[in-house]
Amino acid sequence: MDPSARWKPRLKTLRARLATRETLLQVTRDANATTEATKVAEWLVRQANSWLPAPCWAVVARDNSDRLTVMADSGLTPSLGPSLWSAAEWVMSHGDDLLTGDLSKDLRASGRGIGTVIALPLNCRGQVIGVLVGLDSQISSAAPAVAGGLLVALQALLEIPAIALDNALALQRVEALSVTDDLTLLSNSRYLNQVLRQETKRAMRSKRPLSILFLDLDGFKSVNDTHGHLYGSKALVEAGAVIRDCARETDVVARFGGDEFALILPDTGPGGAKAVAMRIRDRMRAHQFLTSDGLSVRLTASIGVATLPDAAQTAEELLKAADMAMYKVKAEGKDGIHVAQE
Repeated sequence: MDPSARWKPRLKTLRARLATRETLLQVTRDANATTEATKVAEWLVRQANSWLPAPCWAVVARDNSDRLTVMADSGLTPSLGPSLWSAAEWVMSHGDDLLTGDLSKDLRASGRGIGTVIALPLNCRGQVIGVLVGLDSQISSAAPAVAGGLLVALQALLEIPAIALDNALALQRVEALSVTDDLTLLSNSRYLNQVLRQETKRAMRSKRPLSILFLDLDGFKSVNDTHGHLYGSKALVEAGAVIRDCARETDVVARFGGDEFALILPDTGPGGAKAVAMRIRDRMRAHQFLTSDGLSVRLTASIGVATLPDAAQTAEELLKAADMAMYKVKAEGKDGIHVAQE
């Protein structure tokens, strides 16, 4: 039996459920039970699968970088990826539902994907903020029978989780801004201190090393004095990019303030931390700053390294040890590395 035929009796049952006050109250309560966007999306995926079991359900929405991303899914496999993105992108772009029994022959899919699809917009305050997508790789003889009164009722009900998801995403964006440096888009000192405390506790429990680098740009004041603060800001952005490219995905890279940067390196001892510091030092030496503005500015870095538990026992002591190590480099001529307690 093809998916559309298999779903037909379930759709009749769903129509009756959507007409009850209890369903409305349950959806309102459950969708607003959390302020975390992923949890709202996960709940919606589970709910959709209880309404209409399918090999795959997914919620697609825009992340903090305004890129479409899968917020939650059940049963999503690489082979279903083209179908998911084809349907989701079309619904986001057109603001309408996409119901088809054979996506490969549907002109809206632009030849991408295959199988039976139910893709419904998540409308909030007059805008499409996401898409609920149900997929079955099997082809159906007809489109799923989600039409008329059922479609209207389903779209109306989906506005409740859509509002909850939009609110959660808005909160997520605000929280991201609160821990992000406006200029470099690296983490800020508030987030650095928060993560450092967490990682210190984890390192002490697991008896794993934790290192931190504290870095100050040498000669940065001369950039502001010679070329002005606009170019100084651009140089900071470039420096942040150089530093970030030297770090791993698991590391936290932050602008601590002014021309100071810091990196948290989990599960990294003195040797590994010094290797990262050397990489940053060498790339900073080699980098020509402000070339896109017709300038060629050189900057170097003084870097302090400290490792838990070798140089400190607490987060505050670790940061202070790295800071003092950096100032030792400054005192000895800049453009170098010092490891605390070496």
